Amino acid sequence: MGRARNVALAALLREAGWSQPQVAAAVARVAAESGVRELDAISRSHIAMWVQGTQPSGQAPHILRETLSRRLGRRLTLADLGLDGEANGQTDSGSDWSVEPVTVLAELGSDDLDMHRRKMLATTAYSAAGLVLPTASWWAAAPATAAERSAVSPRLVTQADIDDIHNLTTFYSARDQQRGGASGRSALAGHLRDEAVPLLGSRFRTDQLRRDTYSAVAEMTYLAGWMAFDASEHRTAQRYLTLAARIAAEAGDGPLGGHILRALAHQAVDLGHPRRALALADASMSRDRYSQASHREKALLAIVHARALAADGDRAGTLAAINRAERDLSRADNHSAPSRVGFFQEASLAHETACALRDMGQPLDAEIHFQRSVATRRRQQYARTHSVTLGYLGAVQVQQGRLDEACATWNQALDAMAGVQSGRARDVIVRMQRDLSPVRQRGGRHVAELDRRARGMLRAIG
Repeated sequence: MGRARNVALAALLREAGWSQPQVAAAVARVAAESGVRELDAISRSHIAMWVQGTQPSGQAPHILRETLSRRLGRRLTLADLGLDGEANGQTDSGSDWSVEPVTVLAELGSDDLDMHRRKMLATTAYSAAGLVLPTASWWAAAPATAAERSAVSPRLVTQADIDDIHNLTTFYSARDQQRGGASGRSALAGHLRDEAVPLLGSRFRTDQLRRDTYSAVAEMTYLAGWMAFDASEHRTAQRYLTLAARIAAEAGDGPLGGHILRALAHQAVDLGHPRRALALADASMSRDRYSQASHREKALLAIVHARALAADGDRAGTLAAINRAERDLSRADNHSAPSRVGFFQEASLAHETACALRDMGQPLDAEIHFQRSVATRRRQQYARTHSVTLGYLGAVQVQQGRLDEACATWNQALDAMAGVQSGRARDVIVRMQRDLSPVRQRGGRHVAELDRRARGMLRAIG
């Protein structure tokens, strides 16, 4: 934006009816509430510089936006303030645990709905540094911090509002399982931005109602992150998941927080960051997360912990975690578990177990569990994961030199991918073509036909 006067910011300050010293004092108060120490002493000169076109750095744009949003009673974006967040690295702010989650989440949702912005964000690098977790005292203080947050809307949240968010999340979760995360992402982002996020800035009759609202919004935010992860938009996924974990912490919802940290660990494993993955998985297994979870959710946390241990080379720890997951799932019922883990049945446990064994260099054992996953999954309901499991199964078969079996399995995987829009499914096809490359010339007609189908499916998935 250069040094041109920031007309938009100047107009908002006039609308707020604040002098520059008053704005500076308000910004410092909001910064202190958010734990952003470097903004504790904003001066009048800072505000004057921002109006004159100097870009605030670090967390200043978000704190300024939050301050004015509270004053004006509506959610503002950085663009509304005439600030160029991307030029100062603000597109990565969702990974900073000190930022105000409500305004950042609203902006992320707006970016996700803008196709140009989404494509630009999809090229932003995943940040391993952003996976460093806050201290235990931060987690403990989070519910009180949220309870003290000032409302920016006179709206009073009702149980019906919370139920609507839960119902939408359940619907899009089922769609994700069947069609893949790239399908329906924009629709979910719209619901999140327009219907869920505004609830966080509303008023509540009781603290329990506030906590329930935060949990519902956190779960929808988690799903937006998970769908972005499945679409291979990893930086966007990381931002959503980090924000979801923060909102779950502010709800005081330990099991949901563990569920989200487990997703971040899963992503870190897949992207080759074993130490970060293990730290996240360890955090998901902490006392207030794992111990308070249902048996089905415990099994999910334990098996992703096993995958992180396997990626980190801990064989004994991996096997112990697999055994724990099996015990937990054997004790699960369909009544006490939240809907978010309804998908986690025998087929899912077998799939993740196989991945852990594969990563420990045990392809034969991995094949047995992949086969079990294929045999026990409800294929239509979970088409995306079924296709990925078949792709992984073919990979361990070809690793053992059984090309014909692998080709047959991969053809089944391509059959299962019909109608699926998933980055992970696409990755399976790319890996399939790489595994076929050394044998393409001597594999005969069935290899050539599989390769032709794979190229066509890549074009269809996009």
